[in-house]
Amino acid sequence: MIMVTTDFVPGTTIEKNLGLVKGNTIRARHMGRDILAFLRNIVGGEIRDYTKMMAESREQAVDRMVEDAERLGANAIINVRFTTSMIMQSASEILAYGTAVIVE
Repeated sequence: MIMVTTDFVPGTTIEKNLGLVKGNTIRARHMGRDILAFLRNIVGGEIRDYTKMMAESREQAVDRMVEDAERLGANAIINVRFTTSMIMQSASEILAYGTAVIVE
């Protein structure tokens, strides 16, 4: 699957626009990791557990978006974007979305 953040795929022609596709995941923080994150916040530095969790969440959201596009028969997704929102105090949603297309 071709994925780009632009509104076209260089060197191709869009044959058909299949519409919006999306994939999301909601992740909750781990209370034990929150204690470690609090300590890291005092001394500064990267909170690697959360960095890893967010990277995994983005990958899962992208995988779900690709599955959505494949169901429509797309071979590319243009205008790929990510957004995140807080669902509740200890949980966040990662959403990947774009436009499914068929390119030549």
